[in-house]
Amino acid sequence: MASVTAEDIKCELDTFNIAFNNDTVDKLLEQCLCHRLGGEEIVCEWFAFSSSREQLPLTLENLDQFEHEILNKKKKPKGSSKGIQFNKTRDINSIQELIRAEEEEESLLDSYSTPAKGSQKRALTTPEHPQSKRGVARLASPSLLLSPASFSSSATPSQKYGMRSGRGEVVSSFGAVQGPRWTGKGWSAVRVELLEEGENSLISSYKYMFQRLRDVRDVLTEKIEELGEELRSHFNIEEFSPVSLPVQDSITVLGQVCCDSNGKLNAQSVLLEAGQEQGGRLVPVNLSELKEFSLFPGQVVVMEGMNPSGEKFVATKLYEVSLAIVSEPVMVMMACGPYTPSESLTYDPLIDLITIINKDRPDVCILFGPFVDSKHEQIEKNQVTETFENIFKRCVDSIVEGTKGSGCRLVFVPSQRDVHHHYIYPQPPFSLTNLSKDDSARVTLAPDPCTLLIGNVTFGLTSTDIVFHMGAEEISSGTGTERFSRIMKHMLTQRSYYPLHPPAEEVNMDYDKFQQFGQMNLTPDILIVPSELRYFIKDVIGCVCVNPGRLTKGQVGGTYGRLLIQPNPVLVEGKRVSPCIAGQVVKI
Repeated sequence: MASVTAEDIKCELDTFNIAFNNDTVDKLLEQCLCHRLGGEEIVCEWFAFSSSREQLPLTLENLDQFEHEILNKKKKPKGSSKGIQFNKTRDINSIQELIRAEEEEESLLDSYSTPAKGSQKRALTTPEHPQSKRGVARLASPSLLLSPASFSSSATPSQKYGMRSGRGEVVSSFGAVQGPRWTGKGWSAVRVELLEEGENSLISSYKYMFQRLRDVRDVLTEKIEELGEELRSHFNIEEFSPVSLPVQDSITVLGQVCCDSNGKLNAQSVLLEAGQEQGGRLVPVNLSELKEFSLFPGQVVVMEGMNPSGEKFVATKLYEVSLAIVSEPVMVMMACGPYTPSESLTYDPLIDLITIINKDRPDVCILFGPFVDSKHEQIEKNQVTETFENIFKRCVDSIVEGTKGSGCRLVFVPSQRDVHHHYIYPQPPFSLTNLSKDDSARVTLAPDPCTLLIGNVTFGLTSTDIVFHMGAEEISSGTGTERFSRIMKHMLTQRSYYPLHPPAEEVNMDYDKFQQFGQMNLTPDILIVPSELRYFIKDVIGCVCVNPGRLTKGQVGGTYGRLLIQPNPVLVEGKRVSPCIAGQVVKI
């Protein structure tokens, strides 16, 4: 199938005289990628669906209904899946087409402005958002060696990134929108530390690729039993019955959600895998009696229902619960790689971020990988003049040296897309042996995932794109507008940084270490989950969840996040008050 772009879909929509906006075009493009459809084909399908329902308008909510009722039930063409019949929607590479389409869309919108207006827009400056002056000359220290020519013989600055619009624009807000001052104190005494130290924290590399299938089974069984015991105690359930037990009365069962094939989970393909204590059987589940549900593979659930024949469980109730364990503001900034545009190994976006850190002086800055992106075209083709390790070292040296005057505490979190680092999940932290004593005091090297304490506020961090992976697998009776909240709620209630099973193809899971380091031992106050999907800040069952987006999206600039938190949260009437005062996602 030829690649589909946003412009293709817009042309088809215009042909049918269908009103649309950028969000609905993005949603149609995402559905094209997930269901392997062309632009003309999906618009024709929508037109037929809309016409059969009295000209249903094109909205995000209606598109979710369209996907649920039409696209999920369509059989893929036989020729399109030859040799790749297994599910490929979870592969992060598929999102690159969406990114390219968004770049073309931004470029198209910019082209409608006259040269005079366009140049005026780029020349506008404010005290808070000064005009960016590109080049290595602006770096404060000679040790900031981010010269593009030194990394690749063909490196040239990105024109699209340099001509981007909306610099400093706030695109998402949370909490106190008016009033907060987005500056830190500089040289803050706020403490940054891993929640668990010693053997309970992943602080160094480990041997992997030695796990046995029996060990994987034991980890998954223990997860079912531990969460099952929590749920049984919370709902005062006397005991769980075997899901395959043929009975005419209503019973309560415990198990893990599975799919009956290698395809995408849907309402007709749900299986429930019981724990060993309940017989360990796999039984199909009928969800038609449930008013609403949200399920994904690997989810541990408690259901009530009947199984008259012993062959199929008819669910009538799905138990849901949040298993939460429950001065001056501190400013926390966060950004996620890639830190270069897709067509060039110039680190201009990172240089801009360093400038913002020095201007706003946040107390803490959390930087997620990839720093040297394995998906970058020049990295994939090995068109570099230095080793990947050396590029990473100079990148980190530039960040540490360039922010030294701000006193900002730095947290580095690796990514499985970091080409020089261990390709395993959970992922050990970076090793930086060349830091001075003073620099080491303000730098924290964290694993992926991890739980941090910043001023006694708990932060859950993961650079693995669980939002995209679960978004491709989750089935729900709800609307698409609630999808991000549902995914965050699943992570929190499953008490896991990666509850999806089996994992996406690019996640190289070590189950023994995952059991030890990939669980949430408590519900964090703030959960940061960078993703290729749209940025957001949401309060989900008492936890503020943030997707700051990525610093670059293809050839154009992306976004970063910032939070104002109240350290040492207090209890009011026995309940912990959210320490997050305000949050924003901002264009770089």
